Amino acid sequence: MPITDRRKPIAPLPPRWSTKLLRWFAAPDTLEETEGDLLEMYAYWIETVGVRKARWRYVVSVVKLLRPFARSKRLEQYPRTYFFSHVMIHNYFKIAVRNLLKNKGYSAINIGGLAVGMAVAMLIGLWVHDEVTFNRYHQNYDRIAQVMQTQDLGGDVVTQAKSPAPLGKELRATYGDNFKYLATSTTTANHVLSFADRKFTKKGKFIDSDAPQMFTLKMLSGNYAALQEPGSVLLSESTAEALFGKEHALNKLIKIDNDLNVRVTGVYEELPYNSTLANVAFMAPWQLYISSVAYGIKNKDNWGNNFVEIYAQLADNTDISEVSRKIKDAKANKVGPEDFVSKPEISLQPMSRWHLYSEWKNGVNTGGRIQYVWLFGIVGGFVLLLACINFMNLSTARSEKRAKEVGIRKASGSMRGQLVTQFLSESLLVAGFSFILALILVFLILQSFNEVADKKMGILWTNPWFWLAGIGFSLFTGLLSGSYPALYLSSFQPVKVLKGTFKAGRFASVPRKVLVVLQFTVSVTLIIGTIIVFRQIQFTKNRPIGYNRDKLVMVDMPTLDIHNHFESFRSELLETGVVVETAKTTTPMTEKRQNENGFSWKGREENQDKPFATFGVTHEFGKTVDWKIKDGRDFSKDFADDNLAVILNESAVKYMGLKNPVGETITWGTQPLHVVGVVKDMIMESPYEPVQQTIYYIAPWPAYILSIRLKPDVGNSEALAKIETVFKKYAPAVPFDYKFVDEEYDAKFRMEERIGKLASFFAVLAVFISCLGLFGLASFVAEQRTKEIGIRKVLGASVTNLWQMLSRDFVLLVIISCLISAPIAWYALHSWLQKYNYHTEISWWIFAASGAGALIVTLLTVSFQAIRAALLDPVKSLKTE
Repeated sequence: MPITDRRKPIAPLPPRWSTKLLRWFAAPDTLEETEGDLLEMYAYWIETVGVRKARWRYVVSVVKLLRPFARSKRLEQYPRTYFFSHVMIHNYFKIAVRNLLKNKGYSAINIGGLAVGMAVAMLIGLWVHDEVTFNRYHQNYDRIAQVMQTQDLGGDVVTQAKSPAPLGKELRATYGDNFKYLATSTTTANHVLSFADRKFTKKGKFIDSDAPQMFTLKMLSGNYAALQEPGSVLLSESTAEALFGKEHALNKLIKIDNDLNVRVTGVYEELPYNSTLANVAFMAPWQLYISSVAYGIKNKDNWGNNFVEIYAQLADNTDISEVSRKIKDAKANKVGPEDFVSKPEISLQPMSRWHLYSEWKNGVNTGGRIQYVWLFGIVGGFVLLLACINFMNLSTARSEKRAKEVGIRKASGSMRGQLVTQFLSESLLVAGFSFILALILVFLILQSFNEVADKKMGILWTNPWFWLAGIGFSLFTGLLSGSYPALYLSSFQPVKVLKGTFKAGRFASVPRKVLVVLQFTVSVTLIIGTIIVFRQIQFTKNRPIGYNRDKLVMVDMPTLDIHNHFESFRSELLETGVVVETAKTTTPMTEKRQNENGFSWKGREENQDKPFATFGVTHEFGKTVDWKIKDGRDFSKDFADDNLAVILNESAVKYMGLKNPVGETITWGTQPLHVVGVVKDMIMESPYEPVQQTIYYIAPWPAYILSIRLKPDVGNSEALAKIETVFKKYAPAVPFDYKFVDEEYDAKFRMEERIGKLASFFAVLAVFISCLGLFGLASFVAEQRTKEIGIRKVLGASVTNLWQMLSRDFVLLVIISCLISAPIAWYALHSWLQKYNYHTEISWWIFAASGAGALIVTLLTVSFQAIRAALLDPVKSLKTE
């Protein structure tokens, strides 16, 4: 019974496409009967199981009937229609799987190589995604900016994110219409938070009440108005839990630095790791700082002290460049002639550039981490390209093995497009398997990769864009990897192939050789780059730092407890027998916190107005850090006038042009100070930059950093336990949080070390992928020349002769790669090193060692297959097929 002549109407009708599919494939002599049987069953299913299940069962029945119908006379009548049907696609898949299983070794190399390449690309993709989405957690990301200040300091144009405190008030009063929110803030610093007997050192800010709404903090309790009360505080979720456990945090009273009593008025969700404010554990009101903290009270109206950060959210319908132009002279209009000399200019840097474009030179933004985003993106692309090259090489190399298959297919009527589709389907199948394996590899190594890269990334399982990119990436990789083999294989002429006269041609191997050269050019370049990065790190680490950082410990003292009883504290520390000496400083040994102008001296020229780094210390500082006195003497309590004495470093003496500095008088503002000594330059900031001119003085005000030199023959754990006992006696409300100076100094190399480790990781994988390809090619060449090897052995060739013969071509290709990679690597790395004032040189032996390493790895890879082929019994090699 045809569907068009139903005697009994059925509502709803079965799926239209399934009926059309049945008519298309079914043989004419059975179509009517088949349709009638199906319709009767469909009517029965509707009555028994309902319309939805009936339609599903109907579709399943049609699909089951397709196979026998497709193999009937309909196939003979309509071969082209059948070819493009579901059955033909299924056939492509079966043939592809059979070919992969038939050549297990080559399949493993192809799938494994592509999987490693894809895994590297995924890891780099996740890293790049994390970098470019930095700070996007904040909903006002596109409208938030930070106030920057550019000054001409004696010919050096310096741009920094620090500004004077009254600038925030001035921007609000004079330019308020251009901003929706403005927030003046201290820099993020360590503070002690205490509740009952719980005490923690946490990083936090004193910031204006606009901040929570500007940064769109996700409030778990409280609201955006939480900082409007002077005695309030906002806590991050983890900080609230550390202080109060499972108790409700709102309205609890806590202390900041054992001095400021504040009430918790809000708790916000932990900020993500890829946020500039990620390490901010609490926010307290800016008004509290300038009304209750001595430093804030002293400098709240001081235009000459740059110690605050100012954040702004632009008003709607305003342009950031236009607002920057308007506020350019906001500071210059307020300062006196002595500060106007520096030509201060104010500008705005959008949040989108805080992380990736944080470097400035001569007042111009010169980039920053964006260069590493581009670098690793290119490296990831090249590593993936190496994996694709392996696939191309092995596929084209084995083309002669499949020449007869192509000839028979063409003779049977296959068109070139059909053959291309067949070979591309094999390539896509390999890419699909590789994608699955790559996901597994990324899942297994992501945690280790995060540790090296200092990230907290995860696979974006629930992100549709990730899957779209991954699947699209696999399709692209499969098409790219299989395009050349597919076009090359499908171009064979069937007559020549089946007659046995087909020859690949003398130039058939040229593309493979070019691709091998490209592979090893990339690999050797990465090896050279890795060596240079680690040499630069080691070169800078070996730079003299001017003091002894071994066994030197720093402890923060945020309260005045120890400062008020320092002599007693010092005496008890020395009595423990584990301490050589201790001193107080205004700045940690590994930082530079104060820059000061206003110095004058005999012979000072008019243009000598660069700022000096100033370092307040106590008399015991020199003995504690073991600095190197070059001229004069150290500070000493034996000299009553040392409270008005200073010690200069070598850079200061050179800058000031003093011939005999000891005994000279320097005026700081209106206060004369006498020079009692000169010390060797001490590296306190970047080890890659020249040491700034520095003045050391006896601090007349509280110094909040404690420096302690441990005895060399005492274990660290024993010494620290005794020090903590004394520390707790004098400052019971302050956590004993210590840092070793050598560890803090080594942290200055973390960025470069991280880059070096990532580069070495990618270099190893690049070499591995390249060697994987060489292994496959060497195996194929040995297989292709089996009879030649047998004849040579019969004629007396030794294993060594055969090994040389099979290895020669590959060694030559790697030598060419080394010659190409050397100038490329030199140019790229020379440019990279120039950004450091203190850097290593690029020696010739680095290129030689990298090339030799590549040759050794190549020989080891090729030799296995070459020696294996050379040891084969010639009797077996010369047997006819």
